[in-house]
Amino acid sequence: MAERFVVQTDAPVSSDADIPDGLLASFWRYERALMADDVAELDRLFAPGPSTMRGDAGGLLVGHDAISAFRKGRGGAPKRRIARVEVRVIDADSALIVAVLAPAIGGAGQQTQLWRRVGEGWQITAAHVSGPTPAVDPRVWRIAGTPLVRPTASGRLDGETVAVKDLFAIQGHRIGGGVPDYLAAARASHITAAAVASLLAEGAAITGIAQTDEFAYSIAGANPHYGTPPNAMVPGALPGGSSSGPATAVASGQVTIALATDTAGSIRVPASYQGLWGLRPTHGAVPVDGVLPLAPSFDTVGWLTRTGALLERVATGQLPPSAELPRARVTSSAVLAELDDATAEAFTEGIERMVADGRVERPSQVGLPDLAEVHAAFRTVQAAEAWREHGEFLTAHPQAVSGAVSERFRAAAAITDTEERRARDAVARFRVELETALDGAVLMLPAAASVAPQTTAGAAEVDRIRTATLRITCLAGILGAPSVAAPAFSVAGAPLGIALVGPRGSDASLVAGARTLVDDRV
Repeated sequence: MAERFVVQTDAPVSSDADIPDGLLASFWRYERALMADDVAELDRLFAPGPSTMRGDAGGLLVGHDAISAFRKGRGGAPKRRIARVEVRVIDADSALIVAVLAPAIGGAGQQTQLWRRVGEGWQITAAHVSGPTPAVDPRVWRIAGTPLVRPTASGRLDGETVAVKDLFAIQGHRIGGGVPDYLAAARASHITAAAVASLLAEGAAITGIAQTDEFAYSIAGANPHYGTPPNAMVPGALPGGSSSGPATAVASGQVTIALATDTAGSIRVPASYQGLWGLRPTHGAVPVDGVLPLAPSFDTVGWLTRTGALLERVATGQLPPSAELPRARVTSSAVLAELDDATAEAFTEGIERMVADGRVERPSQVGLPDLAEVHAAFRTVQAAEAWREHGEFLTAHPQAVSGAVSERFRAAAAITDTEERRARDAVARFRVELETALDGAVLMLPAAASVAPQTTAGAAEVDRIRTATLRITCLAGILGAPSVAAPAFSVAGAPLGIALVGPRGSDASLVAGARTLVDDRV
């Protein structure tokens, strides 16, 4: 049984004036509730209403409801003791308290709170917390260095740093695939994946190997073994997967480039959720040798960055010469039907602003095949191939994966040869139908069906969002076409990306085309 953590209340207290009655008692009530993860008591001690604020290194939360939802999802605050308390009295009914923290893990931190008297008690109206910065956040990184691998030559990526998704071979290191049992059985690689070596040859340094969802078979970004990487743009939200670790490393400024994979949206979804640029290249344009596969018919290797300029520089250097991008732009009401109302409104209004600004001519509407049927065919082929790649290991290690990923593999194991053959025929038919409908035009759509859901969202809600998102992200996979995601819109302050799907071979031109639509972030 874990030792019970006891909150001490004898820390030295200094003040510039007489401390108002009841203030310190409320402060220590808050501290006891925090260490006990008493969410109800914490809710009572934070002022109600939409103007209450709480901030930390992960971002700013505004409104009592947002703060409460964050607390429910984090699983308790790190244990700490109060080393010193400084009180600055503003007036009889308000005061600022700064507490110096001594975390149980070591280091130091601070907690600043603005308290106001409410009736006979006190409540916090604004708070900010800073804690010791871990050398390596295990939710983001499996292994990191300074750097882990140095560049092998000088080139257009001199000075750039890379987070490599834990699917790529790096000589001397193991591939873990987000699954501890798989990592434990793995041997150190004797080779470095071509996609990694190419970045090193252009002057980039590998900072480390970043976390992924279990066998990359998810777009949520959660990992029950290592912890879910934080969303650097939306506190308490899912980061997007399966390239969650690399995406968070880029979004939080720890590296400039993420080397990742995209089978059904695993670059574009975290890009959308965290306000990044991401490119899923033309299928086969980047070598996949030395990369742990999921579904080879759809697997691609691509990148995430914070700016379009850097993504274009990466794409130009890492990909074959790009075909010219066609001028025609199209959208589809079938895509809008998959979105929740707020997302559909943000996308529609955002396109209207681009048209009004002269950034793009008004897109025409195209009819697409039934997206539910398209996704069903894609999903069946993906699942059959995923089981072919990992079934032997999972049969020998049935507890290696869990939750929704385990359910997906269980369903994949039951797919018959006849079902797979019919699904492959359907994929081939839908590819022709999509090519005919698009007729060489660039398809514009949201990069995900919603903004990032909170980590507290129920399994049914996450699955609903996942299904809606995959119905639109799988279109690029069916086509084998490139798709770029760029941070263009927002819903209630959370980022939402625009995605462009272009003809095969138009990769770098597609990124350049996206840059004409979206203001690049410095």
